[in-house]
Amino acid sequence: MQSMTGYGRRQVSLDGREITVELKTVNHRFLDVSCRLPRPLSFSEDTLRKQLGQALRRGHVDVNVTYVNLRQDAREVRVDEGLVLQYKEALLNARQIARKERSSIRDEDVAWIVAQPDVMQVTVKEEDQEAVLSLLREAVREALDDVCAMRKKEGAALKTDLKLHLGEVARLRDRIAVLAPRVPLTYQEKLKARLKELGVQELDEQRLAQEVALMADKCAIDEELSRLESHIAQMEEALEAKEEIGRRLDFLTQELNREVNTIGSKASDAEITKLVVAAKSEIEKLREQVQNVE
Repeated sequence: MQSMTGYGRRQVSLDGREITVELKTVNHRFLDVSCRLPRPLSFSEDTLRKQLGQALRRGHVDVNVTYVNLRQDAREVRVDEGLVLQYKEALLNARQIARKERSSIRDEDVAWIVAQPDVMQVTVKEEDQEAVLSLLREAVREALDDVCAMRKKEGAALKTDLKLHLGEVARLRDRIAVLAPRVPLTYQEKLKARLKELGVQELDEQRLAQEVALMADKCAIDEELSRLESHIAQMEEALEAKEEIGRRLDFLTQELNREVNTIGSKASDAEITKLVVAAKSEIEKLREQVQNVE
């Protein structure tokens, strides 16, 4: 069992290229990937998403990729020859006007020209996509190893906590099952007491029995208790499964809550109501934790 919370960061380099991949995952109903890629790696987004989709099933994933290319052939420096000549001519004209000297240009003048905007232009060459993709896949794979290791560790802690709350729900269910048969008897006693308060001296036992039978049918919770037991067993089984179980647990938690609500509405018994409230509290804790399970 895995949690949806994880973190991984790996840096790989080869032949002057260096890629750093940082992955952060948190809970989400579906797999939701948010990528931040440098412009030279924008072509790799589809490949990145597919690789993540093969390893992760649920969760929001923040992906941050940085890339450095220090290879000698990564950039090209060009000189704008026309702009250089214009700067040279302007500089000569300025000197002739100011000093009335002969037409010449010194090394420091050349340095000044080269320092002017747009004279020296640096362009980034198109990347070797196959080489970059190979490096990116390796960095993502290593970062995913870290993420999955953390998610498994978190999942083990979640499993322990879920079992604790599920066991408490099972215990409360068993206590309710013990109390359930007394509900009609309690109703019968209350009904007799009420009739006595109203001054009814002679009770029609047959009519009384019919009324109690109707009440017993109305407040019967045997089916709900049976389904509740089944859902608990299914959750216990799911917690031991190796595959993705988050959605299954989410559904079963909803069913647990449904059955407990029905029990609370049908069984008009103060002690059972108290147990129902406790069970709903435990189920809510289950629901909160299940949201973090992949």
